[in-house]
Amino acid sequence: MSDVGDRNGGNDLVRFEGVTKRFDVAKPALDAITGAVRGGEITGLVGPDGAGKTTLIRLMTGLMLPESGTVQVLGFDTRKDPAAIQAGIGYMPQRFGLYEDLSVQENLDLYADLRGLPRHERAATFDELLAFTDLKRFTSRLAGKLSGGMKQKLGLACALLKKPKLLLLDEPGVGVDPISRRDLWKMVENLTEEGIGVVWSTAYLEEAEACDRVFLLSEGKLLFSGEPKDLTARAAGRVFRVSGIPGRRRQMLTKLLDEDGVVDGVIQGDAIRLVTVKDRETRFSAAGDAEVTAAEPRFEDAFIDMLGGGPGGRSRLAETQRSFTVEGEKPVIEARALTKRFGDFTAADNITFDIPRGQIFGLLGPNGAGKSTTFKMLCGLLKPTNGEGRIAGFDLRRDTAEARNRLGYMAQKFSLYGDLSVSQNLQFFAGVYGLHGAHKRERVDLMTSIFDFRSRQSMSAKVLPLGLKQRLALACAVMHEPEVLFLDEPTSGVDPITRREFWTHINGLVEKGVTVLVTTHFMDEAEYCDRISLIYRGRSIALGSPDELKARVANAENPDPTMEDAFIALIQASEEERMAA
Repeated sequence: MSDVGDRNGGNDLVRFEGVTKRFDVAKPALDAITGAVRGGEITGLVGPDGAGKTTLIRLMTGLMLPESGTVQVLGFDTRKDPAAIQAGIGYMPQRFGLYEDLSVQENLDLYADLRGLPRHERAATFDELLAFTDLKRFTSRLAGKLSGGMKQKLGLACALLKKPKLLLLDEPGVGVDPISRRDLWKMVENLTEEGIGVVWSTAYLEEAEACDRVFLLSEGKLLFSGEPKDLTARAAGRVFRVSGIPGRRRQMLTKLLDEDGVVDGVIQGDAIRLVTVKDRETRFSAAGDAEVTAAEPRFEDAFIDMLGGGPGGRSRLAETQRSFTVEGEKPVIEARALTKRFGDFTAADNITFDIPRGQIFGLLGPNGAGKSTTFKMLCGLLKPTNGEGRIAGFDLRRDTAEARNRLGYMAQKFSLYGDLSVSQNLQFFAGVYGLHGAHKRERVDLMTSIFDFRSRQSMSAKVLPLGLKQRLALACAVMHEPEVLFLDEPTSGVDPITRREFWTHINGLVEKGVTVLVTTHFMDEAEYCDRISLIYRGRSIALGSPDELKARVANAENPDPTMEDAFIALIQASEEERMAA
């Protein structure tokens, strides 16, 4: 690759100078940004929804041209030599871009034809990539039947059919469990050892922190360019941990976020993590008798601070929610030996737990583990083979309609009507949930106001940015003030600011007595849960609070494990037990 280095200067594979791109006259998608991507490194693109990450990646492919400024890739100008650029890069788009009705092998064959891979090279190339991605056992499986992690591995294999000098990955970890994300990361790290340059766009800030360099974008502007540790250092001395909290930690978080000088705060198990304003002493009056200690800064702390802080602790949605808080009630959600078989395959096996009113319960597990099957049985969307489930005392087999009327459901994939406008979706779901007359108009108007839909009421739902799609889905799910809320990976692919806004609403609803069942691949979201069931190969292998699960895997080498550490360690231990049996 020395010719590329000579042409670009140093080890830069991409150079962009003064790049501006507009889709809207009033607001550029990219605003005069300048930077470079080096060979042998992973460069992270991070920023909130609409920051310009995907636009920048598409400019690097030569499929899109800048309005002003220049983009050079592999020494070629994107305006003059897009074909030369496209021959030397690999590109994996944000959405799964392969053919779901073709098998793994058929997708590889098709992309080999499209990429012009000589036939005499194919057998060896396929063998190498299938071994690299651990897909050899699945060559005959339809791509649409693969788990989220396996789909991403297949996408990566197709992008690598002709070994690129530059690999562009647009949010490859979205919807993928932590184990599969680590597998993908290791694969990409191995590629950089060969000198390949990688651009990795991500909503997972632990991924960004592991990059060699990062570009932080917001509203089309480049706010930071450099090593992640340099950004993290900006939050040094401003991060605190509140522990030993008397009473409900969500209530304390809400009060702390409203204190002057606090720019961000999140729940971490039984504790709270806070970030404060630079050069200002903060007293944390709302902490009361709780213990406040200094904590090591993380990339996420500095990221949120640079973007102006989190959304605060107030939830207008929760303030308008009726209260369900009643002491001494039976569990609101009950799973008793729930089992679901599809032919000879057992997707969920003897799942048992219960959830008291006003708690958040998390279902965690790798892709394909059985958590969504369990989730759908409790929603009444799947009939269990054995066992029983209850919602607010109603049996899901006998009283399906009554049980469903008590819950709000937000699906894993955007499940609203894309061809209907925002306003039409709100009106439709209000009607589905039995609202009518003045009450219906009042609730639709309230959701429109709370979620800031006024200027977008006539937009088709399918063209909304992801963060707004999730807001609309949540608004429709809570339209009828349900006492139970089912959230299936509700913030997958959403940026950290939007995730905080979302969880501000959820925490507020829980304080009103709403009971929440959630599945997620974001381990920081798992920290919000009161209890967690970790599901693997259809069975619950661990049940407890986030802190209890972390304590189970703590050892001398890792005395303070993260939730992700616990997730991976517990699954590895279960697999070792299974192999030994």
